[in-house]
Amino acid sequence: MKKDAKKQEKQTRVDLLLLAAVLAITATLLVTFPNKQQAVITAAWDFFVEMMIILPAVMVLMGLFMVFVPREIVAKHLGISSGIKGVFISIFLGALPTGPLYVAFPIAGALVKKGMRISNIIAFLSAWACIKIPQELVELQFLGLSFMSARLILTIIFVVFMSIAIEKVVEWSEEKAKQKAKQT
Repeated sequence: MKKDAKKQEKQTRVDLLLLAAVLAITATLLVTFPNKQQAVITAAWDFFVEMMIILPAVMVLMGLFMVFVPREIVAKHLGISSGIKGVFISIFLGALPTGPLYVAFPIAGALVKKGMRISNIIAFLSAWACIKIPQELVELQFLGLSFMSARLILTIIFVVFMSIAIEKVVEWSEEKAKQKAKQT
């Protein structure tokens, strides 16, 4: 327990340092470019208001998800044994919702806690970022079927390969860390 508390405290310090660095850089840029102050303040305020409207609803949905969706269901369909089927389910789940990408991260965190494997998390987040059903319909209307199909197929292929490759890299780095820990 003490180790987890120390790790959490260290992470909080790192987060606060990053926040301080961003604020310092922002203040420096605002002083350096005073003609951009109003645009920056307006954009920051608009983003803050958007987050205050969206995030509470996301947090409520996450709470409901954590309570009502059993870990076994997520682990069965999206866990270690899900294979390539799990990657495609993750892509489908990521392509369904519309909304900003920052909404996907709490959802992905909840899915990880429920047992979703790394490749499926990467596929879910990638699909959320670049495959949206409404986006596909707009592409179809303005750019045509051949463009939409080519982009969609290539995106899915690259998402599948990328998600599997990232999972292998993460597994490899975790294995290296375990070996290093055993040596010390």
